[in-house]
Amino acid sequence: MQPDISIVIPLYNEEESLPELVTWIDRVCTEHKYTYEVVMVDDGSRDNSWEVIKQLSEQYPAIKAIKFQRNYGKSPALYEGFKAATGNVVITMDADLQDSPDEIPELYRMIIQDGFDLVSGWKKVRYDNAVTKNLPSKLYNAVNRSISGIKLHDMNCGLKAYKRKVIKSIEVYGEMHRFIPVLAKHAGFDKIGEKIVQHRPRKYGVSKFGWERFINGFLDLLSIQFVSRFGKKPMHLFGTLGSFTFLFGFILIAWLIIDKLSNNTPLTNKPGFYISLTMMILGTLCFFTGFVAELIVRNASDRNAYLTEEKIGL
Repeated sequence: MQPDISIVIPLYNEEESLPELVTWIDRVCTEHKYTYEVVMVDDGSRDNSWEVIKQLSEQYPAIKAIKFQRNYGKSPALYEGFKAATGNVVITMDADLQDSPDEIPELYRMIIQDGFDLVSGWKKVRYDNAVTKNLPSKLYNAVNRSISGIKLHDMNCGLKAYKRKVIKSIEVYGEMHRFIPVLAKHAGFDKIGEKIVQHRPRKYGVSKFGWERFINGFLDLLSIQFVSRFGKKPMHLFGTLGSFTFLFGFILIAWLIIDKLSNNTPLTNKPGFYISLTMMILGTLCFFTGFVAELIVRNASDRNAYLTEEKIGL
């Protein structure tokens, strides 16, 4: 039977928190009479996380798990978790117990009854360091809202709920997990909601993310905006840019040639001559870039291929 809920949990070195997390999820789903599955993706943990998962799978048949051969990152873990998920509603949460499984019933209700395609958590009250995490996060989300047009306060929150067809319609790769709402919107799922969720203090382990996530995240957002608009038609961008650049250079050099013929002025002594040649060369290069990009798009192979060491229940 297709379960009501699939709970996808990417993890890296979380052996201490897993037993408590799984027990908590089971209690919540049992109380609300949900059929469910837990899809855990071990992103190359160096501790005993996989051994703990194997022990838990004997106690909880709802557990499915994938172990990467090495650490790839959160986006690849979510990609494989989404592939394995079969529930009507898919909920993602982190494994560090900072996301509360008590949020599951309301997230499920908002998808099923309110009809949202995606509901993102908003950790309005946080227990992170105000200087190193809270302030940068607010600035980061403000930039995201202005560029993407999606009015979410916490786009990077790991606690989210989706209709099944949403996660089957998008491709999460690189470090694009921060912008799943943007990917969903560009895939045609524009009913995106938000729910204030509890943010719990970290009980075990340490944060796996540093300052670099803000720089990488901004670059990834620009990449998504570019790929969403021109990913299937790169010639529209490079061809247009190349045409205007070449045309500007051509008009400029034509004017210089006419001026030389009319007034017998030196041509190669003028800066405009070299500017026009440069513009024409750049325009030609843009054209060739567009053609090459079109060939790559039409012949691109699968970019989501990860080495898997072991699986449970799949």
